[in-house]
Amino acid sequence: MPELPEVETIANGLHKRVAGDRIESVWLGSKPEPLKSTAAEISSTLQGSRLARVRRVGKHIVFDLASEDLPATRQWIVHLGMTGRLLISTPEDELPKHTHLVARLESGRELRFVDPRRFGRLEVRQNSFTGPGAEPLQISADDFAQLFHRSKAPIKGALLNQKLLHGVGNIYADEALIRAGIRPRRRAHSLTRTELNKLHAALRKVLHAAIKAGGSSISDYVDANGDEGFFQIQHRAYGRGGKPCLTCKTPIKKIVVAGRGTHYCPRCQK
Repeated sequence: MPELPEVETIANGLHKRVAGDRIESVWLGSKPEPLKSTAAEISSTLQGSRLARVRRVGKHIVFDLASEDLPATRQWIVHLGMTGRLLISTPEDELPKHTHLVARLESGRELRFVDPRRFGRLEVRQNSFTGPGAEPLQISADDFAQLFHRSKAPIKGALLNQKLLHGVGNIYADEALIRAGIRPRRRAHSLTRTELNKLHAALRKVLHAAIKAGGSSISDYVDANGDEGFFQIQHRAYGRGGKPCLTCKTPIKKIVVAGRGTHYCPRCQK
């Protein structure tokens, strides 16, 4: 599932390519799973709207919509799920299997939502979407510490709790924890303020680095231009089970925390 850096990369790429364009017509497929709003609500909200801005909120892509009569107060919200993609195509391009939405743009292009596994979601709203938790790239060190100082959950599980901190997933939780030197099974409330400060800094640093690298292409992730990301070559923990730690050469260990495969260094992380 794309995490914050991948979704940020996709949203930025879409903004550069479609911001200012207008949706002339909307086609929706027959599968109900991707529709968090009704098909009628999605069609009526999108048709005739201008794509004023595309941005990321947590793991969601948010299209701010405007029209001749209304400012950008309506929103089209896309969650990519595990396999969802937003493709900018021409009408002549073959329509991929598992296409669930086609928005025909005034420029003559089409914006298509394709999702083979149908875990992605499409929604429209009249009010501002803020996401379920705090924004990892904006939260202060003090507020970050407050999120976890009473939690009895393992710190890895707490980082994955989208109601606390939205946008962080399995990859970047592992990568932040190894950079902060904290074991993923440590109870969140057991971390000292110094350790929480290190984790806050490590998480922000790894997210910014991953955005700069275009995200991590582990499975089928590509950005809005169809290009793969490159941050996977900078991974220190995730996906490196059995390989030597890049710092101390101890083999990276793989365990399960909060139901997710988790990678850490038994020597560097305490």
